[in-house]
Parts: sequence; C-alpha cells; structure tokens
Amino acid sequence: MAGLSTHVLDTVRGGPAEGVAIELYSIGQDGSRLSLLRTLTNADGRTDTPLISAAAARVGIFELVFHVGDYFRRSGAKTAEPPFLDAIPIRFSVADPKAHYHVPLLASPWSYSTYRGS
Repeated sequence: MAGLSTHVLDTVRGGPAEGVAIELYSIGQDGSRLSLLRTLTNADGRTDTPLISAAAARVGIFELVFHVGDYFRRSGAKTAEPPFLDAIPIRFSVADPKAHYHVPLLASPWSYSTYRGS
C-alpha cells in the first residue's frame, strides 16, 4: 500500500489526539510551499483518509504541519501562553512513491517526536 498516512498521540493523556488540525504542503525546489490539504484527526488520532493516496504518490519533498497548540488548549493540558509548541512542522522526503510513508507525531505541550512508521 503506497501513499502517506499519519496519526497523533497525546503523550500527556497517553492516547490518541482528536481534533488536531493538520496541513500538508509540497515543497518546491526553490523552497516554496504549495498547500495540498488541511484536515483534522478523528477520535483515533488518525485522518479518515490517506493524506496522499497510492495513485497520487510521487517523489518529492513534503511538509506536515500539526497544530497542537489549539488541541492542548482545548484538552485542558497545562500550557504556557503563548504555547511553547503551537504548530509543529515536519519536513520529509518521499524517495519511493510505491512505498507507504507513515509519519506519526507523539506530542505534549513541551516536546514531540516522530519517526517513519509502517
């Protein structure tokens, strides 16, 4: 299964992060950003559909922006104002458009990590 997927885990609560706004951009050779989509995570912390379908997968540089500041405010987590982490950008490359790319985010108001999942 090719394409791109993601999920967001709230490490404060130890569970999925519902309602996180996510933006996906394609990055041009000159560094320009082209908006591809904006979506929200569901109750499982995932998107309802792949961010990039297998049919639309291509070699390139992409950026996911996770808007966690609003999510943590709504969740009641203790945060700073303005939040230490508000919008988290993750820029990554797709080298093999026939492969599946899964880019999850594990986040708290103070830290985050990601990895290439399966």
